[in-house]
Amino acid sequence: MFEEAQYFAPVATKDDGSVVVELATSHPGFADAVYRQRRNAIAALALGHTPGDPIPTAEYTDEEHHVWALVTKELAVKHQKYAVREFLDATKRLGLPEDRIPQLQEVGDLLEPLTGFRYLPAAGLVPLREFYGVLADGLFHSTQYIRHHSVPFYTPEPDVIHEVIGHGNTLASPRFAALYRAAGRAARRVETDEALEFVSKVFWFTLEFGVMREDGELRAYGAGILSSYGEIEEFRGMDIRPLDIAAMGTTHYDITKYQEVLFEAASFDHLEDTVGTFWDTCDDETIARLLATSTV
Repeated sequence: MFEEAQYFAPVATKDDGSVVVELATSHPGFADAVYRQRRNAIAALALGHTPGDPIPTAEYTDEEHHVWALVTKELAVKHQKYAVREFLDATKRLGLPEDRIPQLQEVGDLLEPLTGFRYLPAAGLVPLREFYGVLADGLFHSTQYIRHHSVPFYTPEPDVIHEVIGHGNTLASPRFAALYRAAGRAARRVETDEALEFVSKVFWFTLEFGVMREDGELRAYGAGILSSYGEIEEFRGMDIRPLDIAAMGTTHYDITKYQEVLFEAASFDHLEDTVGTFWDTCDDETIARLLATSTV
């Protein structure tokens, strides 16, 4: 199982039909019975969704809306300092609400006229081939729950803040959306698990944790950095390496802490020419050659 599987707490459906999200003892909400009940209910919404139907509404509490508003306000300030221009422009075009958590259906209704993307609700782990594959169709799997209120600036797993503020704003950019689609086509084209993992790692080091040189400054475009209150302040101090497909596809990473190795695109054109071209042309044979020649 690839490392991305650790992203989500396991979700189980019991014999009586109830849905239970298994949180680790270290999770901020582990001892909070109300939060755990909320997580179970929200996961059940996703499991009950039929593709093609409207996404079920998650009835968020005032406390949950407050977490969204607090994090949104603080991240907006950091984005002005650290985010690439393309992300800032896309954020303005999308126009997410700042004082409440938007429904995934609502975000999709805003995104579709801009880039054709819509959301699919996810209760927990989505298999890699399915998660990446549907990107080719302009679909993005997303959780609906929000982090625990006791630590509003931290989450051990992707929540609706990561999925919508990070990825949603990025998907409002036609140029970024084209890269997501290219990644999806690549995931569908390759057949071996090794090649799929390679494709997913390139995605990780670009659209999740990518950085770019812009106007002489190192700025972030990866959704993982742009949705993290802490990591966005630290990324410039990491081991920054040149954009390299073979290196990105074979570099190990740990999702439980800040990323220590990042890959820098010299410009947006450089990102498209290098990563976009790779995703548009890669197959099992070319990835096998890259794996064979890699020294990582």
